[in-house]
Amino acid sequence: MTTELTMPQLGESVTEGTIGRWLKQPGEPVAKYEPLLEVITDKVDSEVPAPVAGTLLEILVPEGETVRVGTVIARLGSPAGAVAPAPPEMAVQPAPTEAGLLPRAEVIAALSATPTPSAPAHNTFLSPVVARLIAEHGLDPAGIPGTGQGGRITKQDVLRFVAARDGATTSAPAQPATPVSAPVPAMAPAVAQVGPAMPGSQARSVERIALPEDAELVTLSPMRRRIAEHMERSVRIAPHVTTVMEVDLSSVMAHREAQRASFEQQGVRLTVTPYVVQAVATALGKTPVLNGSFTAEGIVIHRRIHIGVAVALDEGLLVPVVRDADEKNLLGLARAVGDLASRARTRRLQPDETQGGTFTITNHGVGGSLFATPIINQPQAAILGVGAVVKRPIIITQHGVDAIAIKPMAYLSLTFDHRIADGATADAFLLDIKRALEAV
Repeated sequence: MTTELTMPQLGESVTEGTIGRWLKQPGEPVAKYEPLLEVITDKVDSEVPAPVAGTLLEILVPEGETVRVGTVIARLGSPAGAVAPAPPEMAVQPAPTEAGLLPRAEVIAALSATPTPSAPAHNTFLSPVVARLIAEHGLDPAGIPGTGQGGRITKQDVLRFVAARDGATTSAPAQPATPVSAPVPAMAPAVAQVGPAMPGSQARSVERIALPEDAELVTLSPMRRRIAEHMERSVRIAPHVTTVMEVDLSSVMAHREAQRASFEQQGVRLTVTPYVVQAVATALGKTPVLNGSFTAEGIVIHRRIHIGVAVALDEGLLVPVVRDADEKNLLGLARAVGDLASRARTRRLQPDETQGGTFTITNHGVGGSLFATPIINQPQAAILGVGAVVKRPIIITQHGVDAIAIKPMAYLSLTFDHRIADGATADAFLLDIKRALEAV
């Protein structure tokens, strides 16, 4: 018997995915629930386990290709098996174990198998993040009211259910990270191909170049290729302008030192980034045009403030989004930023958590960079770069007398879309951020 493996839906709003890497090749045996491939959706990688044990018979979608959810991407079974639909038990929610705990691999694997036509539509689909939360809390999905489309259980449904059960709102515990091995660059042949088409795009002519004997070609990962495409498109369509100011972070550093122990008692590590997010959210409230997007019909002003915070990885960059940042206090922002950054580095973000941002902050100073000219994260209006915090001698004036003082200083660089705003508007916005940080 042969089982067809389909592209799973890895997020509430995700309609397609890119094959990042096949972890098995045709002819190789695979155990049930063993990771079979990596799927990339909007730069987030997710492992898809095998729904059944057997042999990987055929790969139908190669690495780097983007297909819609539900597309058959591979076939598993025995070499002599006949093609048949996936077992019905893989198409619906697996039954709880004796302890009431649903194994994470089982519920995620169920998403990858071909659905059984007779399976009921109500509450049978679980996204990977929802399945993980249910498994970690030992819940029975049949008892969780679903508010999603068609009665689907959403992440918020699970969190509300857990909060009601425990009598207080709690966060789902993080799953231990699974290390992701970076692909080892292979030595390129004497004649190599360059310029392959981006995932999901139309094929174009491929230029062939001769490499020197002492050179090698490092193949672009799907993440790196998508970043390249996104950055190229941003520079091409938006006229970028960058304005720079320096900020005195004495108040921020003093407040952080005074509150650090209190935050740690609540399981939160306090860094400079939440202060910046809070200052940006305040400034966006005063200059809403920079919380907008340019269209041919006009500028779309977003009423809700969703701030993306760039997180550097070894192979690229992710931008998880802090939603409704203006509605959170410093503790809430610190908790959200820390959680998103941690899960981004351990590849445990869900695709929806990198979408819908209205403004982006990139803290390039963590690597020692003083200031930069970041590229706008389309379709947003602007991006803020935060440089390294460095103690420098500056001149201060007190009671009409100039004096030299040592202060923790940093450069703030705002890159904005000149179609949306002019220099005066951008400078006023950056000045609001500076004043908010210096008034902590």
